[in-house]
Amino acid sequence: MSVLVLDFGSQVTQLIARRVREAGVYCEIVPYNKADEALAKKPKAIILSGGPASVYEDGAPRAPQSVFEMGVPVLGICYGEMTMCAQLGGKVESHANKEFGRADIHVKTASPLLEGLAESGSEPVWMSHGDKITAIPPGFEVVATSESSPYAVIADEARRFYGVQFHPEVVHTPRGATLLANFVRTIAGIEPEWNMHAFRAAMVEKIRKQVGTGKVICGLSGGVDSSVAAVLIHEAIGEQLTCIFVDTGLMRSGESEEVVSLFRNHYNIPLIHADAREMFLGRLAGISDPEQKRKIIGAAFIDVFDKESHKVGGAEFLAQGTLYPDVIESVSATGGPSVTIKSHHNVGGLPDFMKLKLVEPLRELFKDEVRALGRELGLPPAFVGRHPFPGPGLAIRIPGEITDEKLEILRQADVIYLDEIRKAGLYDKIWQAFAVLLPVKTVGVMGDARTYDHVCALRAVTSSDGMTADYYPFEHAFLARTATRIVNEVRGINRVVYDITSKPPGTIEWE
Repeated sequence: MSVLVLDFGSQVTQLIARRVREAGVYCEIVPYNKADEALAKKPKAIILSGGPASVYEDGAPRAPQSVFEMGVPVLGICYGEMTMCAQLGGKVESHANKEFGRADIHVKTASPLLEGLAESGSEPVWMSHGDKITAIPPGFEVVATSESSPYAVIADEARRFYGVQFHPEVVHTPRGATLLANFVRTIAGIEPEWNMHAFRAAMVEKIRKQVGTGKVICGLSGGVDSSVAAVLIHEAIGEQLTCIFVDTGLMRSGESEEVVSLFRNHYNIPLIHADAREMFLGRLAGISDPEQKRKIIGAAFIDVFDKESHKVGGAEFLAQGTLYPDVIESVSATGGPSVTIKSHHNVGGLPDFMKLKLVEPLRELFKDEVRALGRELGLPPAFVGRHPFPGPGLAIRIPGEITDEKLEILRQADVIYLDEIRKAGLYDKIWQAFAVLLPVKTVGVMGDARTYDHVCALRAVTSSDGMTADYYPFEHAFLARTATRIVNEVRGINRVVYDITSKPPGTIEWE
């Protein structure tokens, strides 16, 4: 292991690992209270994340004391800096002057941590803390201050211990990635050897060693994650892999046919296409509650997948497109371990009775890294760059009861919307865009006729990680053109609205 991040519960801890990997250095995240095994691997550098706690409270999280005795560089971020100070002889107190949002740090002393930053003596950063360091430990000195933080950056250069009161991992700290690269590459001296070509080769060998001569089944959803996993595993073990594609009838227009064609005709990967559309729609008939719909879809998926898996005699392994964020969320610093299997593929988790051993070749990767691996493997660019699509599919884009008629109306509207986005050259600038068929109807007049039809909502967001999102600011002409096409070309819709809601961390939209 190159770099270990100890997670104290910050909602942006994942971004630390992303920035470190962008510097070409491999990085893992573990909860602060489950770090013994990871520390035993002797990481070359350690980063202490932010978190919501206050270090002076009883039972507040602490880093294992061994972190400061290993002789490796340590960087504390926000809460990480505070617990470092508290554990090494400094002092942290509650303070009336809280600091949230944009701030400027002013450099007092040169440090390799800030190499390439603050050429004019100051640097914009993003603060988010309510407590204040009032004394730093012996051996530390002040590197930079801010208006409300006398210890915005501190360093013990002899021991290579550093603390920053701001968040270098977020995009709101414009050159925070440079700071993190300085820490892992200059201070820790780690060579930038993390790339998709090396990962691909290493993972192919790992899969071969794990599977041996056994058979593997893969739950193929048609999304990027499971598709990349399937192609990577097929490269490793060939026809020992069989993919099972459960066609729920809830996919976007033409996607089922595209999945079957890509894997059967282009890659020649053994594929079972389970057409279960009638079964899914039958079980969903008359159901409006969104959570109940998700459970019904999950149960139906398990029934179909289990049945089809028996057609692959002697299968020992189940392949999944589990990503690193899923692994992190399964064992969080604040919530303890939980057993989760990625719902993007199976909408709720496969039961224990299937007795299959997991093959999860993407569990070390973030979403952008999966796309990079897909390009490395030669998947079609349009497929690799496809917007995320949830496992329950169009079922959560239709609040209320699901019917064949509503699905067809929504598919037609969605095709027009995405077509206009592509024509405008905006598809790759938007993280996710989709249409929603609202559970209301409105009276309208079209030509000389009165109508009473559905309202369609359009949603488009920008995001780098899916954790937070902001609406995409379409020009009015684009919205007018798209709405006109949908109303004119889709029978059953007489009004179109655009959703401009932002997505704070942890929210669910249209589900």
